[in-house]
Amino acid sequence: MSKTMFRLGLMVFLLLLNSVPSRSAVSSIDLGSEWIKVAVVNLKPGQAPISIAINEMSKRKSPALVAFHANDRLIGEEAAGIVARYPDKVYSNVRDLIGKPFSHVKKILDSLYLPFNVVEDSRGGAGIKIDDGVTVYSAEELTAMILGYALKLAEFHSKVPVKDAVITVPPYFGQAERKGLLQAAQLAGLNALSLVNEHSGAALQYGIDKDFANGSRHVIFYDMGSSSTYAALVYFSAYNTKEYGKTVSVNQFQVKDVKWDPELGGQNLELRLVEHFADEFNKQVGNGVDVRKSPKAMAKLKKQVKRTKEILSANSAAPFSVESLLDDRDFRSTITRQKFEEMCEDLWERSIIPVKELLKHSGLKVDEIYAFELIGGGTRVPKLQAKLQEFLGKSDVDRHLDADEATVLGASLHAANISDGIKLNRKLGMVDGSMYGFMMDLEGPQLVKDETTTQLLVPRLKKLPIKMFRSITHNKDFDVSLLYEDEHLLPPGVTSRTFAKYSVSGLTDASEKYMSRNLSSPVKASLHFSLSRSGIFSLDRADAVIEISEWVEVPKKNVSAPLNLTVEADSTKETDASDDMSTHSVNTTANDQNTLDLGTEKKLKKRTFRIPLKISEKTVGSGVPLSDEALAEGIKRLNALDAKDAERRRTAETKNDLEAYIYATREKLDYLDELQTVSSSEQRQSFIEKLDEVQDWLYMDGEDASATQFEERLDQLKDIGDPIFFRYKELTARPEASKSARQYLTELQEIVSGWESKKPWIPKEKIDQVLREAENLNKWLNDKEAEQKKISASATPAYTSQEVMSKLFDLQDKVASTNRIPKPKPKVEKVSVKNETETPTPTEKEETKGSDESSSESKKEETDGESTHDEL
Repeated sequence: MSKTMFRLGLMVFLLLLNSVPSRSAVSSIDLGSEWIKVAVVNLKPGQAPISIAINEMSKRKSPALVAFHANDRLIGEEAAGIVARYPDKVYSNVRDLIGKPFSHVKKILDSLYLPFNVVEDSRGGAGIKIDDGVTVYSAEELTAMILGYALKLAEFHSKVPVKDAVITVPPYFGQAERKGLLQAAQLAGLNALSLVNEHSGAALQYGIDKDFANGSRHVIFYDMGSSSTYAALVYFSAYNTKEYGKTVSVNQFQVKDVKWDPELGGQNLELRLVEHFADEFNKQVGNGVDVRKSPKAMAKLKKQVKRTKEILSANSAAPFSVESLLDDRDFRSTITRQKFEEMCEDLWERSIIPVKELLKHSGLKVDEIYAFELIGGGTRVPKLQAKLQEFLGKSDVDRHLDADEATVLGASLHAANISDGIKLNRKLGMVDGSMYGFMMDLEGPQLVKDETTTQLLVPRLKKLPIKMFRSITHNKDFDVSLLYEDEHLLPPGVTSRTFAKYSVSGLTDASEKYMSRNLSSPVKASLHFSLSRSGIFSLDRADAVIEISEWVEVPKKNVSAPLNLTVEADSTKETDASDDMSTHSVNTTANDQNTLDLGTEKKLKKRTFRIPLKISEKTVGSGVPLSDEALAEGIKRLNALDAKDAERRRTAETKNDLEAYIYATREKLDYLDELQTVSSSEQRQSFIEKLDEVQDWLYMDGEDASATQFEERLDQLKDIGDPIFFRYKELTARPEASKSARQYLTELQEIVSGWESKKPWIPKEKIDQVLREAENLNKWLNDKEAEQKKISASATPAYTSQEVMSKLFDLQDKVASTNRIPKPKPKVEKVSVKNETETPTPTEKEETKGSDESSSESKKEETDGESTHDEL
């Protein structure tokens, strides 16, 4: 019974535990080349569990831009507002600069007509020098600024602190990009739970509300973003498992393969239009004018091209117009969808190559694909959809997912699944793999090159996360290089297969230390590797494994004498107590003597020593992560920028508050006639003069004032205006409060009468106390109203509506507590119950007592007799 109650209590506790809403929230961040989307998982009552965080412009996606202008930092929509005027100060595509060589970055920026001041850093990567001509920010720091902005959007949306997040990455991101992105999250103060491939996020969103128990399916997710294109083959299925003793079906998916083109995206389509209109403008103007040499003109041109491409997605033709494109010359033109499609003919052919390769390597036919889902903004182009339909032989492609939000919403499910604070009821297993294969290569003195020194550790698409170790026979320090498996499949901008290099030291010293001892086997080094959930492969630990054989002295074991003695003792069949004691004494003495006289002997024993080795990273080139010193300095610089931004926003808010107060107050003074009643002409004139003074200061000397100065000016105005507006409010609020109080005093008489007739148990002193407080309130009201009539409306009021309501509430509380006095329970007298209705007389009592005693004695005699009989 106790076990059953314990189990029942445990089940109730677990149910209650699951039903308690979480106070924390996690987020997912879809960081693209041009846009950033943020989703929040928050189980707070009254909110959707998963929702998109909107920005300050109430938009569901924000520009992934950072700008430095006029000594201020601008992010997102603020930065987008100055792109056309200051294209050299607004930095885009910062995510794609991480881990890339300087030459590759320069090539990308030039092809996109981005006039950034790019400099080569100490790692061989690219840094951006801002408008002050001195400060240089790394790609990780610029990306951290955007991630920090995304974190603020998540916190503003969920109204709770958010520090944990999952960040999406394109599948082709290599080791340098993934490590750099995690460091950017660290700079932003964000706890990156994991990086997740974009196609996995889309697959999660696709499968979370479906049931695959009745049949598995293959689905291809095709994504064309602003800078890249990929196609992912995903297999959805279900498996059975036990939950609380019941067999349940759990859905899951496995990424079978992914193919990509990292240099084909919506930007390539837009560049064709940019080149077309640039040539047309140059031809119209003539005289050797080249609009491409003007960064500001090209920024205007690209901005209008984006709009034109969107128009062509829904119309057969679109106008093109840019005012003051170059040297105050306006440019106007038109373009048809057919012309646009002809200009991009080679791009349409490139767009289906990832799908072709996917089907070729998987061995699947088109009719074996259950669905072909389109995601990404670039897939909205009609010609691209038609090209895919033609290749697949379908009349239409699947568009069940939101092209912009599918990835970030699916990633939020992954964030909830791996976080500690939030768990969702829906389950969908995710099996993703490494997008690249990884090898190790060992180099060192006297190290013979064979299959143990150069071997494949992680095949491509190996399930992650995973840990492994490899053992080599060697006794000298050596180097470990980690390489990509295929030289023809490298991340964008990477020219070398090697992405990490480590120096393993301490093996030589350990070998020499134990060399003089009898080694039972050659010295070995054990290397421990890990492939994290984020797809990062690394060497985590190295140990020297040394096995020796030694002759050691151990106590001798001579068991013959005790055994013979024991046998003799046991063979004695009949022994009295004294003989038994003497035998035991002899046995014990013999054992003690044998223990003392055993001596020692030598035996050969094997011992294994594991000695930790030192690992030093020797990676060079643009793939080197930021050092600890650079990280600390970056965090310090970003915190300073955050504080400066917060002060700038506070300054803008206080300035707006001051300006709004001045305009609102002037309007009230002009249109509210009642203000003349509650203020004298001198008071109003003094107030107007102060308003003029502060307004003149605001638009002249106050342009560069601080938030504190704006607050001081606002407080000065309120010191004059608040008493006037308070008297204006009291002009109507005070009579209303008095009316309510008197009305309640009238109702109270009926309440007291009801107590006397319906609740007579209420003590009279309680009722008298209520009546006294009511009389006090009535007298206070009469005195204050009489006092108020004697003073001017422009003077300080004799009493306020708040005072009236406070006294009224106190009286109501007193009445309510008195009304709640419970009715006392009636007293119940104890009545003795008799077997007979008549009370026995004293004589009867004595007779009854005597009979009872004789009866008990008789029973006692019977009992004694029975017990005596039992003893005999």
